[in-house]
Amino acid sequence: MAAGDAGKAAYKKANCIGCHKWHGDGGGGYGGLALSLRKTALDKAGLEMLIRCGRPGTRMPYHDRKAYRGDNRSCYESTKDELGDSMPPRARSFLRDKEVAALVDYVIENIQGKGAPDHADCVAFWGENARRCNSQKKQHSTETE
Repeated sequence: MAAGDAGKAAYKKANCIGCHKWHGDGGGGYGGLALSLRKTALDKAGLEMLIRCGRPGTRMPYHDRKAYRGDNRSCYESTKDELGDSMPPRARSFLRDKEVAALVDYVIENIQGKGAPDHADCVAFWGENARRCNSQKKQHSTETE
C-alpha cells in the first residue's frame, strides 16, 4: 500500500470523515462543528498530538490506546483525572503508531493549506467512478467555461 493510500485508509478508519468530511474542510457533523484541516496551522507534531490525544473540552476523540491510562501524562501533560469533564471522548477505533504517522502525512500532503476542494480532490479520495463527485465535476466545468 502506497504511503498516501495508508494515510487515506487511516483517515477513513479513524472516521475523520464524520466531522471533517472527506475533503477535510470541516463543518457540522455528529461530533459538532469540526475545524478545517485545510486551514489549520498545526505542524506535524501538533497534528500527531491532536490525533493521538484528541482535544480536551471538545468532541475531538483520542485515537491512542495508551492515552490517559493510569498516570500516563503523554497527552497535554495531563491525566484523565486531571482533565475531568474536559476529557476528550475515546475514538471508536484506535490507531497504531504507523497509522497515526501515515494519517498526519496524508493531511499535510493532501489537505492542509489546499484551497477549496474540487473535482480532482473528490476523485483522488473516492475514485474515478464515484457518483458523489459529479456535483464537483459540474461545478468545475461551469467555472472553466
